[in-house]
Amino acid sequence: MSIAIAIDGPAGAGKSTISKAAAKELGFIYIDTGALYRTVGLAASRRGVEPVEGAEVNSMLDEIKVELTFNENGEQVVLLDGEDVSGLIRTPEASMMASKISAVPAVRAFLLDLQRNMAKTDNVIMDGRDIGTVILPNAEIKIFLTASPEARAQRRYKELIEKGMDVKYEDILDDVKTRDYNDMHRDIAPLKQADDAVLADTTKLDLQESIELIVNIIKERS
Repeated sequence: MSIAIAIDGPAGAGKSTISKAAAKELGFIYIDTGALYRTVGLAASRRGVEPVEGAEVNSMLDEIKVELTFNENGEQVVLLDGEDVSGLIRTPEASMMASKISAVPAVRAFLLDLQRNMAKTDNVIMDGRDIGTVILPNAEIKIFLTASPEARAQRRYKELIEKGMDVKYEDILDDVKTRDYNDMHRDIAPLKQADDAVLADTTKLDLQESIELIVNIIKERS
């Protein structure tokens, strides 16, 4: 019998990095659902489609193919119509587009079965915004991973600077707060902590401490 672990939380909380490391340590498959929404958002950007409910988005969804695969190192690879877009979807612009496109009911329905099917056959750690509340409401373990907006913005700022990108901390903080508001106030599957989820606040923790926190929570409840 497979075990599903749902990790939700706001943008920039380190869900992807922490979940990936925890999955590796525990021997689980890691699934980054946010990458799916970023990929649909990328498709919309390329087509000049506004990320709102309507015929244009519905038509686009009929035309595109989104896949999650894994390379020889076990790392997740995201494909858009057969193209590896794993790197292209990791920009602030892609993040904001993902927030907007994820509020469209047709997009959520488009990706729902894909996400659920992945959890049926393997032990998985799946992270996103509504995994424990909507996608996998019966997940064996649910965690709400968060940190203060300032801490999340500082981490993101450092990451982008190290990549050589010309960014300002204040702009990233504004993006984080805007994304939080959008995610928490959307009509469909808003970001919130599931009633039976464990709260994990990493504001004062470094990366390794955050990974250890999540691994310990999972071990204690497995």
